Amino acid sequence: MYFCNGTQIMVKNMEVIKADTIEQYNRFFGFHTQHPLVSVVHFDGSESQPDAHRMTFGFYALFLKKTVGCTINYGKTKYDYDDETVVCFAPGQTIAVHRIEDGPVPEADALLFHPDFLHRTPLAQKIRQYTFFSYASNEALHLSVDERVTIQDYMSKIAHELNHPIDKFSKPLIISNIEVLLNYCMRFYERQFITREELNNDVLVRFERLLDDYWDSGMAERYGLPTVKYFADKICLSPNYFGDLVKAETGKTAREHIHLKIVEKAKNALFEPDASIKQIADMLGFQYPQHFQRFFKKEVGCTPKEYRINS
Repeated sequence: MYFCNGTQIMVKNMEVIKADTIEQYNRFFGFHTQHPLVSVVHFDGSESQPDAHRMTFGFYALFLKKTVGCTINYGKTKYDYDDETVVCFAPGQTIAVHRIEDGPVPEADALLFHPDFLHRTPLAQKIRQYTFFSYASNEALHLSVDERVTIQDYMSKIAHELNHPIDKFSKPLIISNIEVLLNYCMRFYERQFITREELNNDVLVRFERLLDDYWDSGMAERYGLPTVKYFADKICLSPNYFGDLVKAETGKTAREHIHLKIVEKAKNALFEPDASIKQIADMLGFQYPQHFQRFFKKEVGCTPKEYRINS
């Protein structure tokens, strides 16, 4: 439930606006479309903005928010501040935007680019590497002044190319500037992981506790092997952000940590002489004993039976 100008709005009942194309998005907000597949737009308070709306994107969108005049919701929780932040969304994602009552007029810059624009370019193969496109809004990128200037600079370069008469250099220059901008976002997120060390350490402690609880409580036997998404949901983070944070802090992926915990639990269970391989496999969450044996051989270098004999 959101509050806008004293009115309660049930977002789940709001009509979802489909913006499959950049033209549809620009038309909704009254922006001029210079290119059907790429756009840089500026929300400076002069355009008519609805108090609240839900929209599904058919393109990639990167928003640089300059004020706290509105809130973008795509996650489960929000940070205490959201000015000078970057939030990114991928095609197919639905977001809800609402004005903050008595807040300043929302100001933001946005880079929009359609997947079709990336066809036959190296960036088309790399775009999935930019995992922040699936981060929730509570995992926004919080910028320093210098970082904000860098982001704005590359948005301005893209806008300049869109204003330039189209020639054979237009698309390569726009693509290259988009890629550099995204690489800077990756760098700034890495910085954020480091500067939020205390928060990140808390996440790692909770992850370790949840790992132990999953097997100690018997959930593995009832529900099977856990996924990275299961733990991310428990910690209220998106799977990609959670995975990137764990990798940045520990050097190992979240999936690797899960596998290490399975190996630890398996080795402990193999010390129990009365426990059969099938019983251990069931306890760990494997559907079939053969799956457990293949997993153990791959991770440890020997079969469970060999490990039991030699330990």
